[in-house]
Amino acid sequence: MAITDWPECERPRERLLAQGAAALSDAELLAIFLRTGVRGMTAVDLARDLIRRFGGLRQLMGAGREAFCSHKGLGEAKYVQLQAVLEMARRHLDEQMARGEACTSPAVVAQYLNVRLRGRPHEVFAVLLLDNQHRLLAYEELARGTIDGAAVYPREVVRAAMQHNAAAVILAHNHPSGVAEPSAADRALTERLRQALALVDIRVLDHLVVGDGDPVSFAERGLL
Repeated sequence: MAITDWPECERPRERLLAQGAAALSDAELLAIFLRTGVRGMTAVDLARDLIRRFGGLRQLMGAGREAFCSHKGLGEAKYVQLQAVLEMARRHLDEQMARGEACTSPAVVAQYLNVRLRGRPHEVFAVLLLDNQHRLLAYEELARGTIDGAAVYPREVVRAAMQHNAAAVILAHNHPSGVAEPSAADRALTERLRQALALVDIRVLDHLVVGDGDPVSFAERGLL
C-alpha cells in the first residue's frame, strides 16, 4: 500500500506538520528525506531497511560516499543532498553559538558538539573559544588520535585562546567507543588545562565528553 493510501494521521509529512519533527521516528524522518521508495517498498519501508543495514540513523548519515551510494534507493544525488543538509545544520548551530548561546543554552552547545564530534572513528580534542559575552569566536580541533586517546598539550590550547583573544573556553572531546563517561585521564587533563589557562586569565566554563547519548558535562557533574 502506498503512503498516500494510508490514513492521513499516519503519513510522515502530515504528522510532522501536525505534531512537529520531534514526534517522528528515525525511519519516518528518513522517509521524508528519501521522498520515494523503490519497487515493492514504500519510503518508510525503505528507510527502515536502510537504518537496519547501516546499524542506525547516525551511521547512515555519517557513511562515506561509496558506502552510501552502494545501497538500493540511494545514490550520488541523495548523497549530495544529505551533505548539504548536514552542512546547513552545522552552520545553523554556528550562528546560534555566535549569538551568545554558549553560556545561556547548554543544550545548544551539546547539539553543536554532537554534530561536530559524534561518530568520529578516532578521538578528537576540540576547543570552543569564546569572547567575554560567551559568544563563539572559533571552533578548533587541536588534537586527533587513535581510539585509545589523543595527545593534548596545554601550550597549544593556551596559544589558540590567545590567538583569538578568548576570554573563556569550553573544552570537548569524543569517545569513539560511544561511552561518554569521563576517565581519570580526562579529569587530570581538564585540571592541567584549567590551571594553564588561569595563568593568562582565561576561564574554562566546561568540558564535554561526546559519546552515543547526551554529552557528559564536567560542570554539571561538579568536576570543575
